[in-house]
This record gives sequence, C-alpha cells and structure tokens, in this order.
Amino acid sequence: MPTTADINKSLPIICIMGPTASGKTALAMGLQDHLPVDIISVDSALVYKDMDIGTAKPTFEELQQYPHQLIDMIDAADSYSASDFCSDALKAIRHSHINHRIPVLVGGTMMYFKSLIEGISPLPAANAKVREEIEAEVADKGWEVLHKELETIDPISAARIHKNDPQRLSRALEVYRLTGKSLTELTEVKGERLQGNVLQFALTPKNRSILHDRIELRFNQMIAQGFEQEVVKLKERHDLHIDLPSMRCVGYRQMWQYLDGDYDHKEMIYRGICATRQLAKRQLTWLRSWQGATNLTMENENNLQQIISIVNKV
Repeated sequence: MPTTADINKSLPIICIMGPTASGKTALAMGLQDHLPVDIISVDSALVYKDMDIGTAKPTFEELQQYPHQLIDMIDAADSYSASDFCSDALKAIRHSHINHRIPVLVGGTMMYFKSLIEGISPLPAANAKVREEIEAEVADKGWEVLHKELETIDPISAARIHKNDPQRLSRALEVYRLTGKSLTELTEVKGERLQGNVLQFALTPKNRSILHDRIELRFNQMIAQGFEQEVVKLKERHDLHIDLPSMRCVGYRQMWQYLDGDYDHKEMIYRGICATRQLAKRQLTWLRSWQGATNLTMENENNLQQIISIVNKV
C-alpha cells in the first residue's frame, strides 16, 4: 500500500467537498477542461456497481469525457470502509503525481475526507467468525445483554451506541474481541496523515432553500430516468436485502420499502426527498466545523476561476 511518503510534495492535491446536489461534480469536470487533473470520487454510494440512477452517478457520456476513479468498485452485496477508501485514494493520488497530474478529490462523504486528511484509526478488518459468534449470542441472549457487556468493556462507546443499533454495537464488540482493546482506545490513535499541498474547497449554499429545490428536482429526475426499475433489478437478487450498507443509501431504502408495499408512490418520493435533505444537513454540519477549507458559495458563477487562480499560485 502506498503511503503519504510517496506523495509528490510539489504538486497540489485538490479537495472539493460539499452537500449533495451542490454542483461539486460539475466543478470538478470544469477543472479538467482547464488543468491536467484526475478526478477521484469521495462518495460512499458511487463505489457500488449497478447503482447508477439513485446515486446520481455521472452518465456514461460524462465518464467518457471526464473519467472518475473510485466509482463502480464493488458489488452491492459487499462493504467498503473508510480504510478501504484511504488505501485506494492514496494509490490514485500517487498515480496522478507520478504522471505529473493534479488529483482532484470530489464528493460529499465527509468521513472519507476526514480519514484521509487527518489519519484513520488502526481498526481491524471485519472477521466473519467473530461476527457469527456475536450473532449466535444475540439469538440466545438478545442485544440488551450484549449492550451491558459493552458498558463494562467500553463505557464511552456504550453511551454513544444505542442498544437498538445492532451494526455499531456488533462492531464495537468485534473490535474488542479481536484486539483486546476497546473501540474508544483504538479510535484515539490516528494513522499517518495525508501530507503535501492539500487545497481544500467547501461548496455550500448561501440560501438553503435553493439547495432544497435542487434536491427535489434531482430526485424527481431520477424517478423519470428509471430509478424504480433500477431498484427492481437489485431487489430480484437473492443476496441483497434492505439492511445492507448499499441499500441504506438515501433513496434506495425508500424505493425498496415502496416496492415492498410499505407506502404509495407519492409517499416514497416525499420520504426520498426528505432523506436526501437530511443527508445534506448532516454534510453541512460537518462543513461548519471543518478547518482549513476555502469557502465557496454554490450560487457563485466564479468558483471555477477562483480555484484555478489559487492552483496557479502554487
């Protein structure tokens, strides 16, 4: 695996971050029209194959003209962690620098950005055997008993993780059983941070209502483009279910539940738009406390020129 020591310190690394539907991808594509850049996706939904419409993945034609790295990486039945992203992103950055090109990391998965820029905790990979043991204990004792076990070994995590959050509760117990150390202990240790000339840009709305209108418009466009048929095909697979990380992506869960008959088409659209707006709110919460980024207003038509100007001064 490449490390930050492999990164060319003389070439910049551009990060464009912001909420969903803020125009990040269009900005990155615009940069490629003016600078020798490679676009690297920072999006936990775009890594999945066969999930194109609901993730607002760039079209085939756009990808032909503006290739993106770190999309269509894995099957929808698989998982992809922040650690996986950091490993893949470092390889992509190093490859860009070897070819004397500028990597442009663009997306809205703020945990990926944070892990890459600040360093990631050395957590162990998932272990199928340990997870099976935990599932067997759950079947016998229930989650409440396992939550009390977590309170004993890691009270800080137990206070943060609800007993009805099986995914995070299972992971906290798994980490302890694999390492003998609590999740809290391990997350306090950070790996090597990304070094080099990292130029960060945060694209945020001046008027939140404009972003909300964009989200609603885009969701309705997804419906018109065949989002329902995309989820029908995924649902036909026997290895996919609603609780997988891929199906927890905004829009997919709501469409899946609609297809299950939980609510009607109009309610599905309403819930999908609301879920997307809530995602945007969480992304903006991250950005409000983010340090080191140049703020760009998404309504400003001069954002591209401003980034180019800053890059040219490096």
